[in-house]
Amino acid sequence: MQARFDLHDGALVSQYRGRLAPSPTGHLHLGHARTFWAAHQRARTARGKLIFRNEDLDFQRCKPEFVAAMYEDLRWLGLSWDEGPDVGGEFGPYSQNQRRDFYLEAWRKLRDGGFIYPCTCSRKDLERALSAPHEDGDLPEDDEPHYPGTCRDKITEAMGLSSPAGVSWRFKVPDYNLIAFTDLNFGPQQFMAGQDFSDFLIWRRDDIPAYQLAVVVDDEAMQINEVVRGADLLRSTARQLLLIEALGYAVPNYFHCPLLRDENNVRLAKRHDALSLQTLRENGIQAADLRSQFAREMSKI
Repeated sequence: MQARFDLHDGALVSQYRGRLAPSPTGHLHLGHARTFWAAHQRARTARGKLIFRNEDLDFQRCKPEFVAAMYEDLRWLGLSWDEGPDVGGEFGPYSQNQRRDFYLEAWRKLRDGGFIYPCTCSRKDLERALSAPHEDGDLPEDDEPHYPGTCRDKITEAMGLSSPAGVSWRFKVPDYNLIAFTDLNFGPQQFMAGQDFSDFLIWRRDDIPAYQLAVVVDDEAMQINEVVRGADLLRSTARQLLLIEALGYAVPNYFHCPLLRDENNVRLAKRHDALSLQTLRENGIQAADLRSQFAREMSKI
């Protein structure tokens, strides 16, 4: 069975709503800058709205100083936004740590629809289950490892739980369904549920909504109709399309940007401090030069 997700018309429209969605877990680097610049350019070319969303759910890693640095770095780069935590707007709050009620409402809808189940597997249980024969060497960096389905039969227990707290929650993917969509940059994409990815987390054991659920809920609530982000999240788009379908949301367009890599062909991460915008600025790099470089690079794709 194939699930085909036909997105909005690929042409930019007057009602365009895009977003910048950084996470304040470190300083933004050159790769973030290029992706956010692309999102900014597409919104401005479309004469649409650009929304800044502070994705600060991970309270252990998100720091106030990184929030301040995000604003400083992106404004230095020459980016602006029309709605956000610092400028307001009708679809706030724009920081995820203030949006728990939105996520709880979606969790209840998924629970009542029989789409999710509680998972009591410990990290050690998962490591043991995944040690053999499965290999996850082909997964992109930071992608969710394959889940063996240990707690799948607990889906009948979900209806009896009034809160997501205390256990992890996973979305039960329809095995061997082909998830197909067309990316506005990379073209047709397809992923096999149960093979390219397995039952994925939508709520963490520490009572924090997982990335996959939070961004889907927020994009819907903020009426985002184009998502611009890095190519490392193409597989996540397939997961999120399943959530969107289960929740009855509108499907946005997707535009995934190529990743920047270092001299060893490793994609940039926040550990690459030498390529952080803060360090580049301190070393005398001009924002106009970066914007020109991004424009040349993006013109080739």
